[in-house]
Amino acid sequence: MKLNKNLMFATLVLAASTSVAWAQTETASNAALSKGNAASVPAQPLATAADIQELKDALAAQQLQIQALLAQLHSMEKEPAQQSVQFAGPSVAPADASAQESPAVVATNLGTTPQEQGKSGQNAGSSDERIRNLERQIKGLGPISLSGDVRLRMEPLFGGPSDQSLDRARARVRARFNAIAALGDQFRAGLTLASGDINDPTTTNQTLTGFYTRKAVALDQAFVEFTPKDFKPLTLVGGKFRYPWYNTELTWDKDLNPEGAGETLAFNVNTPLLKRIALVGFQLPFAEVAGTVTTDKRIAQSITYGGQLQTTWKLAPPVTLSAYTGYYDFRGDDAIALALARANTKNPQTPLTGVLPLGVGNPVQDSTYTTTATTMVTVNGTTYPTGVSNVTNAQFASKFGLFDSIARIDIDTGHPHLPLSFIGDYVQNTEACSNLSNIQALPADTSTQTFKQTVNAPCKSNQRRGYWAEGTIGRLQKKGDLQFGYARIYIEREAVLGNFNYSDIRQGTNVSQHRFISFYQLDPSVQLGFTALVGRPLGSSEPWLTRLQFAVGFGYSPFPGWRYQFQSLRRAAYTRPLKYYELETHLPEANVRSGTYSERYSPSLVVDKRCPGRIDLHSRQRWNDRPLFPLLRSGNAGRVFQYLAHPRPALLRAQPHART
Repeated sequence: MKLNKNLMFATLVLAASTSVAWAQTETASNAALSKGNAASVPAQPLATAADIQELKDALAAQQLQIQALLAQLHSMEKEPAQQSVQFAGPSVAPADASAQESPAVVATNLGTTPQEQGKSGQNAGSSDERIRNLERQIKGLGPISLSGDVRLRMEPLFGGPSDQSLDRARARVRARFNAIAALGDQFRAGLTLASGDINDPTTTNQTLTGFYTRKAVALDQAFVEFTPKDFKPLTLVGGKFRYPWYNTELTWDKDLNPEGAGETLAFNVNTPLLKRIALVGFQLPFAEVAGTVTTDKRIAQSITYGGQLQTTWKLAPPVTLSAYTGYYDFRGDDAIALALARANTKNPQTPLTGVLPLGVGNPVQDSTYTTTATTMVTVNGTTYPTGVSNVTNAQFASKFGLFDSIARIDIDTGHPHLPLSFIGDYVQNTEACSNLSNIQALPADTSTQTFKQTVNAPCKSNQRRGYWAEGTIGRLQKKGDLQFGYARIYIEREAVLGNFNYSDIRQGTNVSQHRFISFYQLDPSVQLGFTALVGRPLGSSEPWLTRLQFAVGFGYSPFPGWRYQFQSLRRAAYTRPLKYYELETHLPEANVRSGTYSERYSPSLVVDKRCPGRIDLHSRQRWNDRPLFPLLRSGNAGRVFQYLAHPRPALLRAQPHART
């Protein structure tokens, strides 16, 4: 654009010079004809034929220059990719070689010396070249979406155990920064940095304590996604990423980002009832454990295999049903039991070695057998305990093969600010108490060590089920929006793996819990929230533990001049305002979101044919179906606001995207 402005400026200058030349020629001619009629006026020097010819030659040269400038401007509009990197300033090569002028002639016509013109052109070329090089690097990398948020939370807890061991009032902070780049037409890469305890995978909150020490920021996501351009229904992802399947916090905490690989195969179905069907598979390694046998010290991989079938049904114009059925098979989960046991060892004289300590936001209540060794010392034939103990083994009484079924109903109430949604989740551990036969026997005592095995609770195979029922009304998209919700949570002891599910409830399993939420969108980038969690162990007369969360979240842009792309506290997205256009669709979001709630990809845009001759100003290409930046949505219906890299009217089409 800057280059085009320079060319137009040069054209206007040459046109002005041409007008002056014509005026000078006309003045000289009039003076020669009226010499005899103006005896009283002092005689003026006559313009010679050589002077007139010189002016005509200069005029012809200027006309050729103007034609050359217009020709080059026209060619640049047609073929912007052919712009020269070395182009510096307004000087232009004429279309005809015979029309070329020396630097002195061009400088004279523009009113500058050759030295001044060269210096000015060099400076302009240097600045333009740097800008063009930066644009090339950005275009080579692809569209980049930067986002982030900071949340402040005050969290008082009261009630619970009679000894008041859980009573506290703490302040917490969360900070996240995300970057996602499109690497060509088929690849996308993402990176997330987040605060929080690096040994706790279920939270990015950082408690304000530790004598003002610096707080850790760690790698929360790092992934690459691949969508073949010849087979768009397929999506492959690898690294550390968001869930490629849909879930609730009955089984998986929303702040946990699994690691490994995932595959999604999704198809939109054009039938009156069934609208979408998808298959999701994933392989998620979570630990490596070395063998202890003298002849076999191979490192074994602990891993979760899983899959999910997803369908979307249009039951009525305002009602959409989404059904999800999945299975999670944890292999080698005793490594988790050992890491949890060692992380909970309070003996300061015993280093936590061997397995990385694993922290959790709430106590894990799955039935666990723990073996502890205490060091002994013998003095004058008498053995004394030293008081130094070490966890040598820990195992779950259950294996974990979770059959998870979820139903989600989205209802368009006719009011864009009041979408209504209901979620029901039922999970059953099909392998409850099946690991009892694999519990290692208690080792025999030696002269230097004694062993003890304990169990936190006996395993009962009928305690294998969990339930989650949730209802929400409202949305969080625009200033002034409100959202309210309630969830009822009931989890038996062996139903799920208690260190990976909702970290804010009373305890991971064997718990009855109520959750109340209310949020207010104070500003497009500021959200106020209140959550009340009330829970206690199953079959207990313990007072209810109440946890209140008062929070304010701020979405932010890391660079000035970047524009807010979508209003969402969890992932406030931004994009460059230049060459992007706003689209406001009045489609109910439930029609788009319900069938794609758990997926990884952003919507695609289907170009309306009303403007068939236009091209994309960003890429200078014609587009009929272009995927854009990843957009994460909050709320279930109402308007969807996006900033598009497309100058033409477009319609939103349902495609997979990430879970909020």
